Amino acid sequence: MSDLSKQQCEACSWDAPHVTDSEIETLGQQIPEWQIIDRDGIMQLERVFKFRNFKQALAFTNRVGDIAEEAGHHPALLTEWGKVTVTWWSHEMKGLHKNDFILAARTDEVAA
Repeated sequence: MSDLSKQQCEACSWDAPHVTDSEIETLGQQIPEWQIIDRDGIMQLERVFKFRNFKQALAFTNRVGDIAEEAGHHPALLTEWGKVTVTWWSHEMKGLHKNDFILAARTDEVAA
């Protein structure tokens, strides 16, 4: 379990501070498989996970759903045959918060 995944998520509202560039660099080193993307002007974390079939992809999607429900913070999930695309960002604040990095690390753990 990574140190990042053990951290607690904090309440996040529309006026919460976005992560800084230096925080993105530091936190990003702990989740190196994730890409930071800009979608419609909103920074997001995204990773594609590969599986042998749809059943495994769907089971993974459900595990990610469980960690999302536990944290009260939900990603975009695209489940396809043999792959799942997971995208984390803080919807209310329209950008990245430390919570997104924490949950990306937890997502990596359920994929392992």
